[in-house]
Order: sequence, then C-alpha cells, then structure tokens
Amino acid sequence: MKILRIIPSMNPKQGGPCQGIRNAIPELLKMGVENEVVCFDNPDDDYIGHDSFVIHCISGAKTSWRYNEKLQPWLLANFHQYDVVIVHGLWQYHTYTAIRAIRLFRKNNKVSPKIYVMPHGMLDPYFQKAKERKIKALRNDIYWRIFENKVINRADGLLFTCEEELLLARTTFPNYQPKKEINVGYGIQPPPSRTAEMREAFARTVPRWNGKPYLLFLSRIHPKKGVDLLIRSYLRLEKEMEGLPQLIIAGPENHEYGKEMQALAAASPNILFSGMLSGNAKWGAFYESEAFVLPSHQENFGIAVVEALACSKPVLISDKVNIWREIERGTGGIVEKDTEMETYSLLKQWLSLSQSQKREMEEGAYEVYRNYFTIEQAANQFLKGIE
Repeated sequence: MKILRIIPSMNPKQGGPCQGIRNAIPELLKMGVENEVVCFDNPDDDYIGHDSFVIHCISGAKTSWRYNEKLQPWLLANFHQYDVVIVHGLWQYHTYTAIRAIRLFRKNNKVSPKIYVMPHGMLDPYFQKAKERKIKALRNDIYWRIFENKVINRADGLLFTCEEELLLARTTFPNYQPKKEINVGYGIQPPPSRTAEMREAFARTVPRWNGKPYLLFLSRIHPKKGVDLLIRSYLRLEKEMEGLPQLIIAGPENHEYGKEMQALAAASPNILFSGMLSGNAKWGAFYESEAFVLPSHQENFGIAVVEALACSKPVLISDKVNIWREIERGTGGIVEKDTEMETYSLLKQWLSLSQSQKREMEEGAYEVYRNYFTIEQAANQFLKGIE
C-alpha cells in the first residue's frame, strides 16, 4: 500500500499533525506501507531533507488560506501512484482542493485512491464557543456552509485520533454526514533512554533551574493551553505552601501572549521560561521533571502529554485533553476541569501526595502509555481502519 499525505507544512514548529506523521511513517513502513507527503514548504527550508520519507514541496502558498495554484495540477498528475490519500487538517485551501481534485480524477479514471480527511481536533465545539473566537467562529460557520461540509461529507471517511474527538465532532456543525467515522488511534515512537547528556543539555538551556524535580509545561504558549490558569494557580499555592517545586514553562515565548505570560509570572522567581526545547534538552526536560501539567481548554490528543507518560511522568491535565479518559482509567495522572479553581486543585492534589503515592502514579503513567499509545498499536489500528 502507498499513502499520500496532504498537509500545508511539515515545519516541526507547527506542532501536532506534522509530528504525528513523522511518528507514524517509520512504523507503517515496517508493515509494508509506504508514505509520501505533499506540502507547501520551500524545498530549501532547513527542516526539509532530514526525514526518511519523500516530501514533495510545492512552494507558493498565498494568504492565510494557503491558496496554492500548483496543488490541483500536481494531485491530478499523481493520484494514480497512490492507494490512499489522507488530508490533514481543515479550513484551508488544501482540503477543499483535495476533494475537488479527487472528484475530477474519478470522472476520468476507473481506479482511484480512497481519500480520507483527518481533522486533528478542528471539529471540536470549543473553536465555535470560545469567547475570544467570535469572529473566527462566524467565519468558520460561513465557510462550513459553503465549502467544508462538502469536504467532510464527500470524503470516503474521517479519521480521528481518539473516541472523544470522534464524539465531539458530531456536536459542532449542522449537515455533518460523513460516510464513515473511524477512530484510528494515535501513538508516539518510544522516547530515547535517559542519559546524563540530557540533564546537562537541559541545565544549559535553563541556567536558573535549581537541579531539583519540577512541574513541567511543554507546549505552545497560547490562550487555548490554559497557561494563565497554571501561573495564577502556582502563584496562589506559593503563598500557601513552602518548598514548592519550580514551574518550568517550555515553548516559543517571543510573541505578544508569551510576553503577557512572562509578565504575569514575574511575581515568582520560581517560574522559569525556557523557550522551545528540542533534542536532548527536550528529553531532559521530561526526565528531570516530577510531573507534566497541561490545563488546556482544548487539546485533541496532546503528543507532549503522551511523551510525558512514556517517560513515566504523571500528567496533570484538564478534561478538555481528549485522552483524559484513558489517563484517568489507568491512574496515570490527575484530571480536573479547565478553570482556575480546578487548576489550583489539580496542582494541590499532586503536591499533597506522599512519595509512595507519586511513585505509584509514575508506574501508572507508563502503563497508560504502554496500554494505549505505543506507535505499534496506533499503526495497527490505523491500517485496520483505512483498509
């Protein structure tokens, strides 16, 4: 089987979907499934050429819609090479054009690849209900009625990363009638083994780290992620408890909201910002922490959450992280609502546990990863779903 994946960018800074592709392809190759990617990146971009699979870069996307006149001719000329096409994401030119192109291709060809759309959480009702997204929600509502409902309903099926995402997608828009809804699961490659080099790389990156285990937030610094809830809750607990572990916030911070969060955190010398971490510094951040925290208002899967579990780190999350059921079922962490009061409770519950209780939760964290989120399980589930 040969699969084509369509995505606007494979830039690692884009986060989830392109990292999910990179996680899955090597395991699928072991099963005899070849994958290629077409995207709108420039072939000279510094992150292109380092992957083990083919990436077709057709640069030239314009506007925030990512319009690219080269995409449809490229697809029509190349569809015949593939058995399955997977369109990653929604609300941009590549989804609309992929469905239009496959319909044109099928008019002139008896044999055609199946085409699936993988929304990656973009059908979550949060995006239509969040107060700060009123204009974008109106835009999405109009766009849905004109274009995107046709994308969803004309594809051969929708692929979801977990059951919660599948169920939430049904509640957001009218005329939602996909031909198939398939929970294909999601997984990550096993993390590298812990080394002294990882600790050293992390220590160099965060020189104010005191060398002790800490609470780790590692994600985009974005209003959706509940960073403000986390900082305010930590500041409150500092006034109530002594000897709190440091809170390290890892993610790109050189933007307006990042600066707002740094200003909010300035009241405490124990809240440290590290910037984006990668390689040994990133794995050092996971391994040297005592727990991972993500009080997000919406999180489709949360690759960093699963990476923490795979490093035997309990996760303290909101129930808006769509894999919360698996984590709660396997006692791999603590789950609360995505409010400031509940985030405060989330942290306080963890800080109040005994060392033996924390060790039990560390064991539970790894078991959750092993039982639900290994790349082998995800690849098998994915292949079964699309076949």
